[in-house]
Amino acid sequence: DALADMNNVDFVEDRNSIRLEIRRLMEEVLNQEAKIDAAARQKIERQKRTILEGSQEWDILYRKYYNEEVKKLGI
Repeated sequence: DALADMNNVDFVEDRNSIRLEIRRLMEEVLNQEAKIDAAARQKIERQKRTILEGSQEWDILYRKYYNEEVKKLGI
């Protein structure tokens, strides 16, 4: 509503179409994030030794692998 109240903003599509497209895009981003998370966790699980989730080592590896997956997607 804040955008609609601005004089210099014109909507090309109706509000519902815009809302639906925003929802679709958000779902797409959340799905990508879930895939990235799963890939990072899988890489940790494939380590030769067990690394406990919540440990400092797990957190470091998770961030590393998560960032690698993000770079692969070019995000």
